[in-house]
Amino acid sequence: MRVVVAGQGYVGLPLAVRAAEVGHRVVGYDVDPDRAGRLAAGDSYVEDVSSSRLRAVLATGAYTATADAAALAGFEIAVITVPTPLRDGVPDLACIESCARTLGGHLRPGAVVVLESTSYPGTTEELLLPVLEEASGLKAGVDFLAGFSPERIAPGNKRWSFEGTPKLVSGIDSASLDVIKGFYGGIFQTTVPVSGTRVAELAKLIENTFRLVNISMVNELATLTDRLGVNIWEAIDAAATKPFGFTRFTPGPGIGGHCLPIDPLFLSWKIRQELGVPFRFVELADDVNRHMPDYVVRRVVEALDKRSTPIVKSRILLLGLTYKFNATDLRNSPSARVAELLIGLGADVRGADPNIPDGADTELALQRVDATPEEVAAADAVVLLMDHTRFDLTMIQESARYVLDCRNRLSGANVEVL
Repeated sequence: MRVVVAGQGYVGLPLAVRAAEVGHRVVGYDVDPDRAGRLAAGDSYVEDVSSSRLRAVLATGAYTATADAAALAGFEIAVITVPTPLRDGVPDLACIESCARTLGGHLRPGAVVVLESTSYPGTTEELLLPVLEEASGLKAGVDFLAGFSPERIAPGNKRWSFEGTPKLVSGIDSASLDVIKGFYGGIFQTTVPVSGTRVAELAKLIENTFRLVNISMVNELATLTDRLGVNIWEAIDAAATKPFGFTRFTPGPGIGGHCLPIDPLFLSWKIRQELGVPFRFVELADDVNRHMPDYVVRRVVEALDKRSTPIVKSRILLLGLTYKFNATDLRNSPSARVAELLIGLGADVRGADPNIPDGADTELALQRVDATPEEVAAADAVVLLMDHTRFDLTMIQESARYVLDCRNRLSGANVEVL
C-alpha cells in the first residue's frame, strides 16, 4: 500500500519507519526541508528510531523523506501526525488544517485519511472532513474514507514498544473503520476499535487527563506534607502496597513534554466553548503543576537562608534538564522555569544534562556544564530535577554541600527531598 505519513516528528517518524518495515511503500512528508533532508540522509533525530533503522528502510526504497508536496500524489492512505499546540489557552489546529488542504489536493476516490494528532472531540468531523472535501471536491464517506487513531507514543519507554502498545482505531463509518483497522492491524500487535471518532478523540484526552490530575494531587501533597513533617515518598510507597484501587504517582518539579501540559486543556477548552462550564479538575491540576517550579525555587531559597547564603550571586547547579527520565526531550520542561526564576532572583545558574548533546540548542538561559565532582562541590545548592541513569548519584551525594532532590534518589545530612 502507498502510504503517506504527514509530519515526521516523534509520532510520525516511528509510524512511517514501522509501516515501511512491514511492507508498505511510505512517503515521510514534513514541511521542514531541513528535517526532511536529515531523514533522507539517514540521520534520525527521534529517540525511538535509530539512524541504522532509518537507513535500512531508505536502502530498500520502502521509505522516502521529502518536503515536496508533489510526492504525495497517488497515496492510498495518509496519516496526519502534525503538532497541535495551545496558544494562550486556545487550541491551535492550523497545522491540521494546512496539512488537510495539502492532502486534499492529492486525494483520490477510495483513499483513506487518518488523523493521529491529539485534539478535542469533534476535530475529525468538524475540521478535517470539511477541509478535505473543499480541497478535493470529494465527499467523505462516499468518495473517500477517514478516521481518527490517537497516538500513544511514549519516548524511551522500554516496557511498552511502539508496536506492542494497543492501538485505538475509529472511522467515520463502518467501511472506514474496516480499512483503518486492517492497516494498523498489520503494524500493531493489538487494535482496539471504537464506535466513532469522537470516542477515540475523547479516550486520548482521558488517558492524559488521568495522569495530569494524579500527578497534580501528589505534587500538591508534596508542598504540604513537608510542613506536616511527613515523608510523602514513604507514604506513597506504603499506599502502593495495596494491590487494587491505587496507581502509584510520584512528585516532581513539574510536568513537561507535549502531552500532559497541553492535551487535557484541549478538553477543558472544548467543554467551556460548548457547555459554558469549567472542567474544574483539569483547571486546578494545571494550576498546581504550573506552580511546581515556584515551589522548587522557594525550597532552594529557604535552604540557602538556613545556611546564611543569600540567593543573590549564589551558585546553583541544576541536574537533569529534560522533562522525562533518560530522555533527550526539552519540550515544556519545568527546568526552564526553575532556571528562569532562579536567574531572576540573581543566582548564578548552571545546568548539566548528559543526555543533551554538546552544542544543542536548548533554549535555556543558563550555562551548560558537566556534572563533575568539582562542579558539584562548587555549587551552593544542587537541584536534582531529573535522575538520569548517566548521573553518578553517589558522587553527587558525596560532593554536594546541599542537594534538593526532586526524585527521592539521594540521602544524607546534606540532602532534602521535594
